[in-house]
Amino acid sequence: MRYAISIPQHPADGAFAPDELRRYLGRAEELGFESAWMTEQVLGAAPGLSPLETLAFAAACNERLRVGCAVFVTPLHNPVHLAKRIGTVDQLSRGRLEVGVGIGGRARMFSAFDVGVEDNLVRRFNEGLQVMKALWTQPEVDIDGEFWQLDGARMEPKPFQKPYPPLWFGGSKPAALRRAVRQGDGFFGAGSSTTARFAEQVPVVRAALAESDRDAADFRIAKRVYIVVDDDVDRAQRRMTEALIAQYGDFGKTLLPVAACGSPDTCAEELRAVAAAGAEMILINPLFDSADQMERITAEVLPQVS
Repeated sequence: MRYAISIPQHPADGAFAPDELRRYLGRAEELGFESAWMTEQVLGAAPGLSPLETLAFAAACNERLRVGCAVFVTPLHNPVHLAKRIGTVDQLSRGRLEVGVGIGGRARMFSAFDVGVEDNLVRRFNEGLQVMKALWTQPEVDIDGEFWQLDGARMEPKPFQKPYPPLWFGGSKPAALRRAVRQGDGFFGAGSSTTARFAEQVPVVRAALAESDRDAADFRIAKRVYIVVDDDVDRAQRRMTEALIAQYGDFGKTLLPVAACGSPDTCAEELRAVAAAGAEMILINPLFDSADQMERITAEVLPQVS
């Protein structure tokens, strides 16, 4: 089992502390975490740092830890700009970037991103990914698409990793899971989905891998887990619920069942279930007291899981 850790990314206005993040990432590297991850939220009531800029900072704080975002809602991005920014951070990190991509839902302020509500998000997603992959791998790109047109376009330098950084796909429906196998390098189960739901998704992914001509060993499966270790179960559940509401709004009121809350033994049991469901990497995601939680989870929980 491999473990990743979330990057604290929700400082209040003016409260970001660079030295604290440096120490946190250095300690994550010392503790043996494989990678550190963020989410993307451009608009919303909760404060949130932009991922690529923060990941560039994070990569400069250490030499081994891989850094990633799960996920970029790519239909809301111009793929040319996103390809350039991703390639740049991959160069700056010397090939330690991981990239999650997803279509996202329709409950978004599309007008803020110059995306029409009538646009087919799946087609926009697929074409945007085609544009990015072409710019990362081809010396000159010609695309006459539905949404983007490129004529003799060149982009240098290419990403440090060849052909490009690993692409993790989000999503939950069977079509999205099969798309991950066709176009990506891994599937990332959402933190807002239960372990039971994840256990239903993994067989779909594995069936698609079996039907494809690719080596299943080259495709990874991961799950984000919101977690808090606290011997006071009521306090753990109360604080987790508050944190989920802060992140997801009213939807967060229903999300406590997705989280691992309580004693080290209880949290370890939850993580063992995630591993049994098929996760090859678990993203440990405290939503508060991140540094303290990382220490407790590493010392008291993870040794019981693997």
